This record gives sequence, C-alpha cells and structure tokens, in this order.
Amino acid sequence: MTWSPEGSRTPDGLSLVLAQAVVSAVDAVGGYAGGVYLRSRTPGLLLMAVLAGLPVSLLRPWWRMHVNRPFPVAEAYRSNSPVYLGDAEAAMRRFPQLMAGLPFPFGSLYVPVPAGTTPVGVLVVLRYATRGEPVGGADRRRMEAVARSLGADIAAQDAPAEWEGEPMPVRLPSDTARQLRVGHFEWDTGSGAVTADDCTHEILGHAPTDAPVRSMEALTAGLLPEDLYGLWTLGSRAARSAEPHVRRMPLWGPDGSPLLVELSGPGERGGPAGLLTGVLCDPGAGPAVPDAADRIPRGTLSHDRLGRITYVNRAAEEILGHSRAELTGRPLGEALPWLANPAYEDHRRASLFSDDPVHFLARRTPTQWLSVAMFPGRDGVTITLSPSGRPGHTPQAGATPGEELGSPADRSTVLYRPVALAIALTEAVTARQVSAVVTEELLPAFGGRQLAIYLQNERRLYLAWETGFPKGFLDRFDGVGLDTHIPGVETLTTGRPLFFESMEQLGDAYPGIPMDASVGARAFLPLIASGRPVGSCILGFDQPRGFSPEERAVLTALAGLIAQALQRAQRYDTEAALARGLQDALLPHRLPVVDHVETVGRYLSGTQDIEVGGDWYDVIETGSGLALVIGDVQGHGVAAAATMGQLRSAVRAFALIGHEPQEIMSATNRLLIGLDPGQFASCCYVLLDPATGATSAVRAGHPQPVLRHPDGRTEVLDLPGGVVLGVDPGASYPVTELLLSPGGVLALFTDGLVEKSGTDIDEGIERLRSTLAAVGHMPLAVTADRIIGQAGQDDDRPDDIALLMAAREGPPR
Repeated sequence: MTWSPEGSRTPDGLSLVLAQAVVSAVDAVGGYAGGVYLRSRTPGLLLMAVLAGLPVSLLRPWWRMHVNRPFPVAEAYRSNSPVYLGDAEAAMRRFPQLMAGLPFPFGSLYVPVPAGTTPVGVLVVLRYATRGEPVGGADRRRMEAVARSLGADIAAQDAPAEWEGEPMPVRLPSDTARQLRVGHFEWDTGSGAVTADDCTHEILGHAPTDAPVRSMEALTAGLLPEDLYGLWTLGSRAARSAEPHVRRMPLWGPDGSPLLVELSGPGERGGPAGLLTGVLCDPGAGPAVPDAADRIPRGTLSHDRLGRITYVNRAAEEILGHSRAELTGRPLGEALPWLANPAYEDHRRASLFSDDPVHFLARRTPTQWLSVAMFPGRDGVTITLSPSGRPGHTPQAGATPGEELGSPADRSTVLYRPVALAIALTEAVTARQVSAVVTEELLPAFGGRQLAIYLQNERRLYLAWETGFPKGFLDRFDGVGLDTHIPGVETLTTGRPLFFESMEQLGDAYPGIPMDASVGARAFLPLIASGRPVGSCILGFDQPRGFSPEERAVLTALAGLIAQALQRAQRYDTEAALARGLQDALLPHRLPVVDHVETVGRYLSGTQDIEVGGDWYDVIETGSGLALVIGDVQGHGVAAAATMGQLRSAVRAFALIGHEPQEIMSATNRLLIGLDPGQFASCCYVLLDPATGATSAVRAGHPQPVLRHPDGRTEVLDLPGGVVLGVDPGASYPVTELLLSPGGVLALFTDGLVEKSGTDIDEGIERLRSTLAAVGHMPLAVTADRIIGQAGQDDDRPDDIALLMAAREGPPR
C-alpha cells in the first residue's frame, strides 16, 4: 500500500500510527529522516513501510531486507537489540556492506519495535554524523521510548502488523513556522476565467469545503485592492508580451503573509491569445530572497527533502531552458531527468544523508556539461549550476546523457557501488546464495532488470539461475554445448566479455539468434576462476544504453569474483553431500522392533555449515529393558563426529553388558575424559521396561524430555542430572524413576530443536510441548514428522536436530 499525506486519501489506522512514530522519533533525536521496517507475509523478509524526509525512489535498493543480511536493520530485528551508529567509522567497522552502498558520513539509530518476545519491525532514524562521538544515552532512551509506544499502538490495531508493497512517503514538519507552498493556475485575461489547483485556493484563503471558483475576481477576492489591480495590470502586460519571459510581483495574502505571483504568457511559443500560466508561491516564514538570488550569475535552485523543487532563479531558467513556472513544485527527477540518471543518484543521496557539500560534473545533453554543487540542510538542498567544459578523457560519441561517466566523481560512482557485491559474495555459501546476492546487489548497481547464470558441466552450459526473463525463454539455451555459436557460450570459451548496446547490435552480431521482446542492451560476462571456466553471466537492460570503459572494467572484474564464489559454492555442495553421507552412516539405519513399545527417530541437518554435527540417538535392546539414548557433542566437524561415534559405541557396549543407567553415564564420562578430545557432550539415557512401563532416566547436561500422558496432558519433565560429560571425572548422575503408562509418549531431543536465534530456549521447549499436546490420535511417525517439519521451516538453522520418540501401546493416543 502507498499513501502520501499530501494526497486526498485518508490514511488507515496502521499508516497513521507508523507516520506519527517516525516523525516523533526524528524529532526526539534531532534527525533529518526516518522510517519503519515491518514484517511481511514472506518469512524472514522485512519491508520498508514508511520513509520520512527522503525521496522514496532513492532508497529503492533498501526497500526489502532479509533478517539474515549483514545490515543494521536486520541485526536489530534478529538480535532484538538496538543498534546505534554515531558516524561512518562506527558503521564501517560493524556493517561494511551498508557503507559500501551508502558511503556518506551520517549517523543512524535502529531500534526493534517490540511485540512480545519477537519484534514486529524496526524503527530507524538517520541524522548527521557525530564525528567520533557515540550516540548519547538520552537519545537512546528517547528512541527506545518511541519504539515501545509504537509497539503498543500497533498491538492495539485490528489489522495484522504486516506490510506489503512500496514504502509510504511522509513529509517531516519544517523547522520554520510554515512551509513553502506552491500553487498553479491558468488565467484567460480576456474572459477572466481561471482554473486553479487546490494549493492556490488554500493560499488565497478558500476553505477545503468551498467549491472551486472559476473566475479571477472570485479567486482573488481576499486580496488588497491595490494588489488586485496590480495583478490585473501584470496579467494584461504578460498577455500582450511577445517575449516568453516570466512576469512577477509580490502580493499580500488574506492573512497578511507575503506572497509572490509569477505569470508567463504564450509569447513566441504560441498558444491561445491572453491565456497565462501562473505560479503562486507562499514562502512561509522564511526570508524573501528571489530578487537577491536573481542577481547571482550562477544558476540556483532548491528542493525539499522529498525532492520537490521549491525555487529556481533566473540564471537557472536560462541554463536549463525551462521557466520557473515549469519547474517549481515538480519532483527533481521528473523536472530534470538527466539529473535523475543512475550515474548521479549517489551524489543526490550524499546531499541528503550528509551535511557536507557535494560537487560533481554532470552531462545534461550530448554537448552540455554542468558543474553541479549541492548544499544540504535540514529542510532541503540548494543546488548551484554553472556551464563547464567537457572532461578531456571522455569519448566524443555517446548514448544517453549521463551514461558516459566522465568526471572522477562519476567514475567513483561506478567503482564503489559494486563493492557491496564483493563483500556480500564473501558471505554467500551455496550456488543459490551466490546467485541471489548477484541479483540483489549487481542489478541495482547498474540499472539492470534481467539476470541469468549458466554453469559449465561436461562441456555444456546449464541454466542455474534466472530472473526477469519471459517464462520459458531461456529453456532453449539450457544444456547447450560449448561449440554452439551464441554469445553466452563464446564469452566463456574466449574469456572475452561481450557488450551490446541494443538488441539490434546483438541481432547483427548473431543473425537468427532467438530474442525476447526486450529492446534493451545486453552484457555477456565470462565466469572464470583461477583460469578454469565456471560458466557465464548475462545481464539484461530494459532500454538501449552505452557501456563506459569504467563500467566494462568493473563488470569484468566482478565476473571474476562471481566465478570464484560459484566455484567455492560448487565445492561446498560436493563437500556437504559427502559430509551428510558420513553423518547418515553414523546414525542407526533402523530401530529395533519390540512388543508393547513403538520408537521413532528423526534427524535434520543444519543449514549454515557443511561440517558434520555431533548429535546422535540410539535404541538398544538390553537384558534389563529397552534403552533410549540421545546425545550432542559440542561443536561440529570431523572431530565432533569422531567423538560422537566413540560415545555412541561406548554407551551401546556398557548397556549390552548389563550396567545400570547411572554406571553407564559415569563410565562414559570417564571414557570421554580419558580420550581427551578437548570436547564435552550432553546425554540422556532412559531404560524402559516395555511390559510394565517402569522407567529409569539419567541425564548429563541434556535438555529435559517431554512426556505426553494418555489423557493428553503434556509436561516437561524435571529430571535431576549431572554436569555434561567430559568435564568432571568425579561427577555423579542421579537416576529418576517414573512410569510410561499405556498410551503415553516420551520425546527426547537435542537443543537444535528448541533453540532459535533471538528467542529464549524456554519458548522453543514450550512450542514443542504444545505441539505434542495437540497431536491427538496421530500415529507416532506422523507426530514426529510434524515436530521435525516445524523446525525444518527455518531456512537458517545453525545446528543439527535429533529427535527420538517412544510410545507404549495402549488406549488411542
């Protein structure tokens, strides 16, 4: 959903609550911008719901934020703790990927919005850097108070606290008593007919409930007589003028406030005789500076923090070739599209994020270069423009203005944006993660809309990832041999990147090649790591465009980084498959079948590590009954797996020779200390008599089992236990006697099932207890699948999970 406070749409309750909280937070800590991220319907994805004080379009790459990304918003949500960054140095130390995309000296505060034990979102405020000073305690307390209040207000809403769609833009109150207002109107001086917008009516004192007036007399009825006569005189002169110059005069509004009216006639541009275009400006409580600014030979214009132009001087009119009436009140990117080019977006962000002036060269037309300076302030940005010569190192021929990045500042724009990709690639592990990072970081940096990654296997290219292409279009290129005459193959076999500024160029170079309906440009990049071919990468653009030398060099270099990341990912996939195979071999393939008791075991690997885990479970038939064993060796890797195998074998051996539960645990503890692997382990051993249900349980630092009684009542057992194995050779392990009644279910598990980052382990145990209590009459295998399936929904599990369940035959469970 989107809503602007300047529009006619009434905000819903949630929108209003969010907007008010952001404005309060920005005001509380002296910020210049702020926003709120909320949970979305997609698990693990936060969406920017509100943005105040900045143009929404400039923050597009940060609209979506996965909770596991290395950004402060995600960190605050994931850890449920505030993140305070006083300046760029503090941000660079903790979040280099943030500063790679926003390399400006600014401070920022991120506070989770509470909703129970898990945040519902994150409140964000941006402000000018404190230059080495940390965020003060008073500001921290104020931010956290606003976040708590917002959490309470959200909880009071009827609607769910989720967000879908684009951010809602919000204008912050001005430091002045009244903000500048700009109205537009058209006036037929012959008939006196007038058409005016709502803002013009508002400035001239018409109530919102009044019907729009259609005559200049009615529209200006509240003006002083001398102003009214002067306005008609001005209109008559502008209508008769053969020149297209703007005519202007000061007025006094109905409330005594100073106003400025500007009229422009058809002049040499033609149009109906006597029809004037007018702009009515209310400068608010600020000083009146138009005359003084017009004396400055340098072009000057200003825009507010949402990017809307508020003032243009005479020199800027001449430089830009547009009148003040045509520019005032319009968004900067719409009025000056050449300045909205992606090549200059980072300069615009710099002027809004930092209080330092920004200077750069910009190309307005193929032949006109301008020296641009941006001077930021809390309520907006003032821009100066002056003609400049074309940089000597830029080529004569070029495509769209702004694509030939000539100045050193422009070259740095191309160079530092992809640094975010390089940092992110170091954190990607699987081939899918690498491809997702390229989609999220590379495409926005270069304005691309389509991406395809092909990987080589046995002298063929196979499609591994695609986004933005028509459905099924790339299928025809899947599995092509390396002798096929298409650019995706030739860029790999030759090692040479291929750039086509339009689809016509691509068709001329490869006659007959299938093409989609796009008319844009294409870049084909070879993915080669350490001299070995990995695959090829295809970037697609919606419109024809040129590729500057800097862009070609950066894209080629990034292709090498992508290739290395993909090569690591392929090794990861291979090693992960081997590791999981070893893990499976160390676990029992089947559990013994005995009368009166059914047992089920489940194992789920973690998703953050390829190394083998140390979790295990076992069911052993002994002369004294059926032994249920579960354990967890600290750490991961081959050492943990070896220790796990030794402990499993030791427990099994001690059980089979008839040791009592307490002796088994003590002997296993001494064995682990004697082996001295530098590791410790937790374990729970339960000896069950299948016929009577009599049970003896012993525990060494392991999570408490959960017992479901035949009547459905479910409890977390409170078994006294000893310390973990491998620490104290003299540790004792008390035995607890209990009864597993017919129809009862016992669940043993490792901590990976109930632990989750950012939440208390007790919550996970309670979730397991509730699930087991709610299963009703389901078979034991289905119950185990449901429990393990809930844990499997988390795509970011740092630990393995083991689950062992036992049920006595009896009344229906």
